[in-house]
Amino acid sequence: KKAKGKASTLATLKYALRSVKQVKANEEYYQLLMSSEGHPCGSDVPSYTVEEMESVTSEHIVKNADMFAVAVSLVSGKILYISDQVASIFHYKRDAFSDTKFVEFLAPHDVGVFHSFTSPYKLPLWSVCNGADSFTQECMEEKSFFCRVSVGKSHENEIRYHPFRMTPYLVKVREQQGAESQLCCLLLAERVHSGYEAPRIPPEKRIFTTTHTPNCLFQDVDERAVPLLGYLPQDLIETPVLVQLHPSDRPLMLAIHKKILQSGGQPFDYSPIRFRTRNGEYITLDTSWSSFINPWSRKISFIIGRHKVRVGPLNEDVFAAHPCTEEKALHPSVQELTEQ
Repeated sequence: KKAKGKASTLATLKYALRSVKQVKANEEYYQLLMSSEGHPCGSDVPSYTVEEMESVTSEHIVKNADMFAVAVSLVSGKILYISDQVASIFHYKRDAFSDTKFVEFLAPHDVGVFHSFTSPYKLPLWSVCNGADSFTQECMEEKSFFCRVSVGKSHENEIRYHPFRMTPYLVKVREQQGAESQLCCLLLAERVHSGYEAPRIPPEKRIFTTTHTPNCLFQDVDERAVPLLGYLPQDLIETPVLVQLHPSDRPLMLAIHKKILQSGGQPFDYSPIRFRTRNGEYITLDTSWSSFINPWSRKISFIIGRHKVRVGPLNEDVFAAHPCTEEKALHPSVQELTEQ
């Protein structure tokens, strides 16, 4: 028990150090961002008071108990507005978020993703996307990203994170009437649930797409994979495909890979493959493979996998953490392929 206590203390200290570094990096990020890029055209950015923010966002989140809205200052990184729904989602009082930086609630390894998607010049104006439902949906599909947000602590006093799909917009917010407006990122955040738990994704819709490089590293992961695999796209991108497969299926994938390279871009179906979800269990996928050939070099640029879940996991909560999610050493065949 004593050794376990020391290990737990060390892990807590390491986490605290990572969090401090992320907060410091966040402050430096916003200072550099605003000094190097300047502000977007101020006359085009819609401006609201905190009270008006509640009114303009409520129609988008009021009917969904898993959604909340938050306005994060692009000057300081602090939360200027957050909706009432956080009380039921996070089990925190709304006051707990006042005068705090939003990234303090993110999993440390997701902070970089948050920054990359919230640069002012990448954000659509709230007034542009806040139109017809179909147009708003198009904006969400184009701009949304995923991050894990802290929702309290477990019985073991470990921080618990839930995955959220976040859709960012550009607004200005005035904390008080007559105060100067601050450029903000307005986020509509919706919790993502396992696709195998109620309300379940129908079996015929458990479909997603991936692309990987000729040396078998994930290049892109369809957002539909998130509730089916438990991984966020950033968890898989630039990692070896073979590591996520059942060890017994890796020789099969190597054979498939060779066939892909020889097929000249022609699509083909192949035997089912077992893929490891985030909770450590395996699902069985039926996959159609094809590749994109660069017309100038006539070499394969990337390989496309269109996957359908044939057999789901026994533990339906694919977001549950698994203690052995990484391999200490890559199998020689994996190492050889990824280094090509």
